[in-house]
Amino acid sequence: MAAIAMAGGAPIPVPTSDPDEKILSIADLEKAASKKLGKSAREFYNSGSTDQVTIHENSTAFSKYRLRPRVLVDVSGVDTSTTAFGRSISFPLSVSPAGLQTMAHPDGELATSRACARKGVNMAISSFANHSIEAVRSAAIEVGTIDHAIQLYTMRDRELEEQIIGKAEAAGCKAIFLTADSPVLGVRYNEWRNDFRTPEGLDFPVIGWTSQKTRSQTHDSGFVGFNDDSHSWAKDIPWLKARTKMQIWIKGVLTAEDTELAVEHGCDGIVVSNHGGRQLDGVMPTLDALPECVEAAKGRIAVHVDGGFRSGTDIFKALALGADCCWVGRPAIWGLAYDGEAGVDLMLETMHDEFRRCMQLTGCRTVKDITKGCLARYNAGGMLKRL
Repeated sequence: MAAIAMAGGAPIPVPTSDPDEKILSIADLEKAASKKLGKSAREFYNSGSTDQVTIHENSTAFSKYRLRPRVLVDVSGVDTSTTAFGRSISFPLSVSPAGLQTMAHPDGELATSRACARKGVNMAISSFANHSIEAVRSAAIEVGTIDHAIQLYTMRDRELEEQIIGKAEAAGCKAIFLTADSPVLGVRYNEWRNDFRTPEGLDFPVIGWTSQKTRSQTHDSGFVGFNDDSHSWAKDIPWLKARTKMQIWIKGVLTAEDTELAVEHGCDGIVVSNHGGRQLDGVMPTLDALPECVEAAKGRIAVHVDGGFRSGTDIFKALALGADCCWVGRPAIWGLAYDGEAGVDLMLETMHDEFRRCMQLTGCRTVKDITKGCLARYNAGGMLKRL
């Protein structure tokens, strides 16, 4: 039996294919999901670029911080909700625009979208989704209220890019996540060693690629022909703003300088991100980049963050450092691989329960109570200091 840990008591059993298996954490979910994925798919999802430094440090960066709990606080009515895209969500987490989700489960993005809507959180749709924007939106609307962002690259084919924007806006998407950290792909050794190709029968309808077209090229060669590496702030942001009323967010920001440029160009928000460690290896973990981006934003634009979140406590630490919301990609993929839509439900419920408990055990009644004062960090002298 697997289990969903609930705030009020013991875990609730959930049937699984293995009677001895218990899913009590995201680490458990990753282990169980990895057993169900073939080698090529598992390495595609789980690996980062070159030496795997950044993907590793994205998760280990959280261990630099210690919690400073307050006691004798009435947390019986704890409220985990926050606001994103101008709407209340159940807790400060949403699902990142991970591509090729149907390789993990046939329902792919449809299952993820339904799970997000059921939980009351948002989702971003990848340009490399295996289902259309309209289908992903419709799947969620049948279940509950949800906002979607459409993730875009700067494309060589501007006519196609404009068509995608029009479809996303017509379908009700609230924002564009412009992926800005990928003029070219990072070097992912496993993809080269495995000669990774998208499995037969999986299309990319958002960008109009058929399975036949996709399988005729490597991931790297296909991206080079698709993506415009001459992108720039001065060219691409005004181009987008002239074609849509959706919010414009820049995904892939890691520095104060680029945060300031996002403000100057009238963007609505940034996602502090290093592409899950899949682009330039050796860049800073997103949790380490977050404080300087928050400081540079000065409350003028929203600051979200992704990369390495594996527990509700990780979410708490990011909020204490100034993030407005956090995003996860691989945990949703692991949920899909483990048990489809129910697996994504399990992932979201696990993260929410852990976040709620962390708030209660630190004496925080609302997300506004989560501040730098909730954290301490060891200094160069080995002394633990409050932030």
